[in-house]
Order: sequence, then C-alpha cells, then structure tokens
Amino acid sequence: MKQLRTLFLLLLLLGGMLSGYAQNQDRRPTYVLVHGAWHGGWCWQAVAQRLTDAHNKVYAPTLTGLGERKHLIDPSVDIDTHIQDIVNLIEMEDLHNVYLVGHSYAGAVIAGVADRIPSRLHKLIFLDAMIIEDGQSPISLQPKTVQEVQLKNIQQKENFAPFDVALFGVTAPSMVSWVKDRLSPQPFGTFAQQLHLKNPYGNGLPLVYIACTDPQLPIMKEMSEKVRSDHKLNWHYREIATGHDAMLTEPKKLADMLMALVD
Repeated sequence: MKQLRTLFLLLLLLGGMLSGYAQNQDRRPTYVLVHGAWHGGWCWQAVAQRLTDAHNKVYAPTLTGLGERKHLIDPSVDIDTHIQDIVNLIEMEDLHNVYLVGHSYAGAVIAGVADRIPSRLHKLIFLDAMIIEDGQSPISLQPKTVQEVQLKNIQQKENFAPFDVALFGVTAPSMVSWVKDRLSPQPFGTFAQQLHLKNPYGNGLPLVYIACTDPQLPIMKEMSEKVRSDHKLNWHYREIATGHDAMLTEPKKLADMLMALVD
C-alpha cells in the first residue's frame, strides 16, 4: 500500500513537471486585447476568434464596471483599477512576451501596465488610442467645451453615458443594435484621474500606433499626428481605413495587422 501511494505521488509530481514544461515551451504569440470606454471584452469577439484560429493565445478581459462586470461600477473605480485589472490577469495567467493592445481610452491603461510590469510585455499596440502621459487625464486632452461638460459629470459623481454608436463608425443596422445593447456607462473616475507613471512613457518597450482613418475622430487625429511627429520614442505607425471601432467594423483586417506585428 505504501509503495502504491509513493508511486501515485511520483506520477502526480511527474505530471506537474511535464505540464509546467509544456507551458514553458508554448511559443505561440500571446495577445491581451483591452477595450476602450463604454465597451467590454465582448467587442473583441471576431478579432479574438481570428487570432485564435491562427493558433495564437488570446485574452480579451472586461475592465471593472463595464460589460458583464457593469454591476461592479462604483465611485472608487478609476484608471488605477483598470491598470490593476490587466496586471492581475497577466500575472495570474503567468503570461510573458505579451502583445498588449489598447483601444481608445485603454491607451492610458496599457501605458500604466507597461509602467508596472514591463518584463512581461513584448510590445505595446495603441489602436486609435489616447496618448495620455504622466500627470494627464483623459479629460485633459479634450477640447475646452467638452471638458466643461465632463467636469460637471465628475463633480456630481455621474458616470458617463455611452456615445451614439455612429461616432464609433458603426453604421450597419444589425451591428448598431448589437453594439448599442452592450455599451454601458463609463465610471467617471476613469476620466477624472490623472495617470501617474514612474518611468518614461512606454518604459522602453516597442510602441505601435494604429490609426483608424475613415472616418477619423478629430481627437484621434491629434493623437496620430502627435505620434508621427514624435521621433524621440520611435513609434511604428500604421493605418486602417475604417472608423474608430475597427475591431467591430474591420475585424479581419485588424487581426491580420496585429499578426503582422509579431517579431
């Protein structure tokens, strides 16, 4: 009986070692796709499926207070909460060499993640995203008239209602309904909080910016122009001819573009 128990324990140990070895030998590219304001992990479905079909590892988490986690919205949710969401995912899943993709507002999130755990990341990919630097907040980049409206929301602790889906470039009737049903209010603290970085922007990681240009939102045009003129950080700049929500309107093109960035 004792011998059988010993053999059983040895087999368990060997199985664990083999499992760990297999995980360490998994060289597939790993993507973590972070959605923007009002959205959730649901918006990446088509892109994630194409990446998975091409034998990549894909994670599309939903940030606290949004999507299927909208019941968790409260005044304490801010940029730091969302940064920690992604840090926790990467650490708990023990991910390394991650291609971290941030759409729109999530440009602030992935910049914060890179500031905290750069050793687990391979490349930062900003999809029509906000370039928010140390000491800035999402509303600090908005035109003055927009800032005034958003500051009133923040002072009254009111969450931000979703924009019309047409602004995101979503116009196909069937998709308009599907997206509209899934958008949820954005926690006001995520727009109010300043991003605090301890290291230079990007923390030494390769930076990619994918601009959505047809049509291009005015504020995102400012972002893309800023990137193209920034020779200090050596951005790799790409464009995709679709609206702001490229993951919904051109999932195949976007997935192919993301796979082309693997090195």
